[in-house]
Amino acid sequence: MPSTLVSRLSALVVAVAALGCTADSSTTPAVQAVAGSAMDLSDRSWSFAQIGDHPYTQGKIDSLGAFVSFINSDPALRMVVHTGDIKAGSKKPCTDSLFALVKSGYDGIRTPFIYTPGDNEWVDCHVAIKANGLYTPTERLDAIRKLFFPVAGQSLGMQKMTTHSQAQTGYAPYAQFVENVWFQQAGVTFGTISIQGSNDDLAPWGTPLPANASQWPSQTEEHARRVKANLNWIRAIFDVGSSSNGIVLVYQADMWDPAEPTLAGFDVYVSLIGQLAAQYGKPVLLLHGDSHVFRTDKPFTANSPFFAMHPNTPIAPNVTRIVNSGSGNVSDYVRITIDRSGNNLNVFSWQEVQFK
Repeated sequence: MPSTLVSRLSALVVAVAALGCTADSSTTPAVQAVAGSAMDLSDRSWSFAQIGDHPYTQGKIDSLGAFVSFINSDPALRMVVHTGDIKAGSKKPCTDSLFALVKSGYDGIRTPFIYTPGDNEWVDCHVAIKANGLYTPTERLDAIRKLFFPVAGQSLGMQKMTTHSQAQTGYAPYAQFVENVWFQQAGVTFGTISIQGSNDDLAPWGTPLPANASQWPSQTEEHARRVKANLNWIRAIFDVGSSSNGIVLVYQADMWDPAEPTLAGFDVYVSLIGQLAAQYGKPVLLLHGDSHVFRTDKPFTANSPFFAMHPNTPIAPNVTRIVNSGSGNVSDYVRITIDRSGNNLNVFSWQEVQFK
């Protein structure tokens, strides 16, 4: 990365820290065969896969190798992104051995593999309500960071890719946020953001916690730090992506899930993303899982059934979200293609691909 851009991003991080489709509901038909289109395989385009909420069941854990091979057999794919939740949300202990097993499976991805943690692998790692074992969630977050982010600014996967991690910005309060990264491919800026389910870690952890829980950040401390870091990072992504043909934000939580008792923890993110996307004007994709059913929609349009879920939601019709399937539903990936021909209105296209 040019030194001028490094300086620009670092300055932005410090400055921010000091400040403390028209139809809404739509899906595209799933395809059964793994084969890139002529455009996918041409120099005009660049394709990647979105997956998440996987593996959940024991059957999906057992078939992880086959699923990875299925993804690897798509010649169009240049990258895979995982939107988080590598285990079931409850009654599945958050053991080191399970984390290592899942990581070893995904290590077989032939392309760069970009992963952002979900709530199931740390936020929900407590005995109360979730029955995921006697853990302190922030201790589990530390374990996830050490295992899945051994080198800050480097992807997973067999083919490593350099990224720019929030931990590398030189601003000490954000040094732990190795999972927040940005990078650019095919004229598009990508960014991962640690936005979590369970109301962004506002749902109580409950008791008991392990005897050494005080050695790790409390829930209040964790949430306060991460919100500041996330808001800073969202601004940074839009700043470095200002001249890109499109922006892709990757995170875990469904901020518009009507099944959740409250979504108030996401208000600040929806407001900021909408404001910055409206100013940006070009296509923005939000990629996430959490609600487990594949869909695409435009939550920042006034006619969206989700528009009123957050107060003062900005109008930003250039924002589309893609929710990946997961949990006990069909295993799939979403093949997303970037059109590099210069058509700024239709930068992104996508297709759900189901694993047989």
